Amino acid sequence: MNHITKIALGSVLVGLAVLALKFAAFWLTGSVALYSDAVESIVNVAAAMAAFLAVRYAAKPADQNHPYGHHKAEYLAAVLEGVLIVLAAIAILYEAWNAFLSPRVLDQPFMGLVVNGLAGVLNFVWARYLISSGKRYRSPALDADGRHLMADVWSSVGVVAGVALAAWTGWLILDPLLAAIVAVNVLWSGWGLVRESVGGLMDEAPEPAIRERIRNVISLHADGALEAHDLRTRRAGQKTFTEFHLVVPGSMTVADAHEICDRVEEALREDVPGSIITIHVEPEEKAKHSGVIVV
Repeated sequence: MNHITKIALGSVLVGLAVLALKFAAFWLTGSVALYSDAVESIVNVAAAMAAFLAVRYAAKPADQNHPYGHHKAEYLAAVLEGVLIVLAAIAILYEAWNAFLSPRVLDQPFMGLVVNGLAGVLNFVWARYLISSGKRYRSPALDADGRHLMADVWSSVGVVAGVALAAWTGWLILDPLLAAIVAVNVLWSGWGLVRESVGGLMDEAPEPAIRERIRNVISLHADGALEAHDLRTRRAGQKTFTEFHLVVPGSMTVADAHEICDRVEEALREDVPGSIITIHVEPEEKAKHSGVIVV
């Protein structure tokens, strides 16, 4: 089990602990806003399980049926998480509407808020760790899980503040109103996650900064070549696929051209970890006088 898989498994365990705390808070108070917070935690656990299975599958080496690897499995988990988030938002809106029609008196609000607050602190610490780990290991599943949890943290902050205000003022309408606001926030988070994950499945290019770094590396380390054109890049989980045509003098030997390719590939893998590179070598009459100019 690699490090990413261990982190994903940790998300399942943390999610279960947070789920237990939030449902305890709902049980103590009967608050529909706290119920909405707890329902979202069910989604968190399901999403964490999906992420765990996805990163395990994505870590499998390439095989005969998947010669480019299994990296896109993480995007499938992120899409599933987005769909679950949307379903959770619908469930919260339904409960909020019922509570709006029949406002409920809150029981033991102070104790419930303390328990929910503990769950929020645990979520915040783990979300920060997941986001940083997702960036460090370039894992879409971990990053998606972390950003989802962070959205849950801010929802929890709003819920705690609103329930405390409802208990203090006696305005019971604040409870379902706050739950509805949480649902809209959750819905927006789910939509953004689905949109980004579908982009990965559709071979979306990496960020402009990454593409510029790739161009600079080729320009600086392809000395001996004339130009590089038809540069294309795409992301698949932790991997960045790069391919381009490298134009060399017609008199250059295959060995010398191969040395340039090796030098460029080594520099790209160092500057953009997880790079998988394909270079097509062409003679100078194939030059397009565009693309990447070799320094």
